[in-house]
Amino acid sequence: MSATGEKTRLRLRVTRSAESSLRRGHPWLFADSVAAQNRPGTAGELGAVFDHKDEFLAIGLYDPASPIALRILHAGKPRIIDEAWWNVRWKETIARRDGLFDELTTGYRCVNGESDGWPGLVLDRYGETFAMKIYSAAWFPWLDRIRALLSQSFPTARLVLRLSRNIQSGQSAPGAPVDGQTLVGEPPAGPVIFRESGLSFEADVLRGQKTGFFLDQRENRRAVEKLAPGREVLNAFSFSGGFSLYAARGGAKRVDSLDLSAHALDSARRNFVLNASDPRLVSTVHRMIQADAFGWLAEARPSQYDLVILDPPSMAPRQSARDSAFGAYTNLVQQGVRLLRPGGILVAASCSAHVTAEEFSALVVQTARLANSRAAQFLVTGHAPDHPATFKEAHYLKCVYLRF
Repeated sequence: MSATGEKTRLRLRVTRSAESSLRRGHPWLFADSVAAQNRPGTAGELGAVFDHKDEFLAIGLYDPASPIALRILHAGKPRIIDEAWWNVRWKETIARRDGLFDELTTGYRCVNGESDGWPGLVLDRYGETFAMKIYSAAWFPWLDRIRALLSQSFPTARLVLRLSRNIQSGQSAPGAPVDGQTLVGEPPAGPVIFRESGLSFEADVLRGQKTGFFLDQRENRRAVEKLAPGREVLNAFSFSGGFSLYAARGGAKRVDSLDLSAHALDSARRNFVLNASDPRLVSTVHRMIQADAFGWLAEARPSQYDLVILDPPSMAPRQSARDSAFGAYTNLVQQGVRLLRPGGILVAASCSAHVTAEEFSALVVQTARLANSRAAQFLVTGHAPDHPATFKEAHYLKCVYLRF
């Protein structure tokens, strides 16, 4: 404590390996890499990192309850993190989306966590409703700052707060942030409607997965639309029918949406209703199948589709699940190939950060060729431009396209 009663700045000394990692630009300082600190820290306060020569390395948001002790805001030369700094960081982030979208797309990511300089925070836009998901309690003291920044750029915006599961527990104290809380504007009465490439979708910003919709697959949905004309399509792990709608608008004869969740299929049904006036969807037969995808694929009649989309949830949420993930992906690809007619197309996606793009692509191609020697990869995609990935752990999305 200083003579004025103010806390001294939290100072952290780190291991040599952590020094190297921070100098290379990694945005996380793990708790087990903290060699010493001058005092206990509180969630959300700024902590400065110094190397073994007592030279400044970085500054970030401290989180004593997380394995990631400090989420780096700035590294390099010393900087003061004040209101002016936050304003500049915000404007730079929002400006990166300039020119990416027109009035046909009102749903996109505005802030993509560490890769945009906001470690542990994402912000998605659905029309005039913004959903912010935070992954560390270190952001709780900064919510007022974010509210002010958002209102400056989007005066009519509504802001809904989403919390990751790891920080939802223990938030029952009076005034503590809660998942689904509306921070700016009136609470939504239910799912909000937005547009993507001219199609209308609902996003359950209060209770849905992620922030309410899988915005990261937009570019792959657009690719599927171009591949769909005249085809019979299976959309496995269909969730709310994003790929299904694009395939239907693209001219598919039939689209089957397969998902275990009745809630997800109900959302898909509503999304088709939202677009019922689009004449390009009228001729497509849309069927919804509620079943476990692994079991259904194994029992389905072979050679009945011209386009199969496999977009499962994360198979390797942790490093220890890698082996089981490889087995699951192999099984899915084998079954997907079995369901294709000659000349068919397989689209296989992975959102598992612990499986690299190179590993996934090799697995899909090798498995497909063992099942059908005609398999030829013609496209591999990664992150959409509003979902930048600037460090290893951020690279989670990859998608492989094969023609048979």
